[in-house]
Parts: sequence; structure tokens; C-alpha cells
Amino acid sequence: MRPDRVDRAMQEVPRERFLPAPLRERAVEDAPLPIGDGQTNSQPTTVRNMLRLLDVREGQRVLDLGAGSGWTTALLAHLVGPAGSVLGVERQRSLLGPARAALAETLAAPGAGGGRAEIREARPGVLGAPEDGPFDRILVSAAARRRPPALLDQLADGGVLVLPVRERMLRIRRRGAELEETDHGAYLFVPLIEED
Repeated sequence: MRPDRVDRAMQEVPRERFLPAPLRERAVEDAPLPIGDGQTNSQPTTVRNMLRLLDVREGQRVLDLGAGSGWTTALLAHLVGPAGSVLGVERQRSLLGPARAALAETLAAPGAGGGRAEIREARPGVLGAPEDGPFDRILVSAAARRRPPALLDQLADGGVLVLPVRERMLRIRRRGAELEETDHGAYLFVPLIEED
């Protein structure tokens, strides 16, 4: 089977760059790896599956909620290409410096070919980045208790949201006022800090 766009992105954006130095030799493991503050760099198979469900296209605007190490933000930047943009949002302040450094190094690499990307600290009381929406694609790398209305409001018409809800991976597509939801199996994630 020929590699698809997601496989190529994962080959071009090395996971080890987004791991703490003592864990970089374990980058090839198909397992989540700790990055600090109880957070993880997700299992590569899980990331691949989520990115395929998200179906990112060149030129799109993407929100990466729970950017963590910055790896998914960098992968998304590769997928949107030079005409697209990715906004990563992360709540854990201690992760921001390493994630931003790894993202900058990746985007500056020869032949990177990715879109514009940045990682911001999440604002207290705000889920996502409503002031920057709507987004064509939203990826959430933390488990929600329910479908977050605030994120659905940030999804453009025709847009896709992929997120785990109560250990089920959901893909939600907006078509006008209608939401089409499909279930794609069981996954474990750190919890999403939701605002009620």
C-alpha cells in the first residue's frame, strides 16, 4: 500500500523532536510517552487514525486543542501546506516553551513546506479559540465528558471535529445547522478541562 498524506507527514515530522531528551530514543515506540505535568505525546497509531478521520486539506484553517508537545500541531501544519494555518492551544504552561521550540525547529527545517503554525496558552474560562474561528478542522487530543458546544460553535460549515468523548473517538461534521456524528472506537486520553 502506498503511503497516504498522513503517512508522509509522519515521516517528514519526526516525533523525537517533540519528546523530552531522555525519551527521544523511544520515539519509534507505538505507545504514548510522558512529556510532563501528567501529559503525554500520543501513541503514533492513535495520531495517525485521528489525522485520517480529520481529513485535513491544503489551505485549511485548523485548531489543535491540547497541543501538548506540539507534534500534532506540526503534523497539521505539514498537511495544510503553505496556504493553510494551524493554531495549537495548550493549558499546561510548562509545555509551551518546549512545544514552541520544537515547532519552530520543524517549520524552519529545509523542505518543511508546512503552513503557518503557532502554539498559544489557553485562556482561563475559554475552550478553544473562538476569536480566531471558524475553523475548517478541529482536533482535540484530550477526552471530553460530552460534545463541547463551544467547539461546535467554532466549526465552519463543512468543517470536521475529531475528539474523544467518554473514551469513544467521534468525528463530527457540520452541514449548516446539522451535525453528522460517527463513532470510531475506544481510545484513552488525558481528560479535557472543560468550561461549564
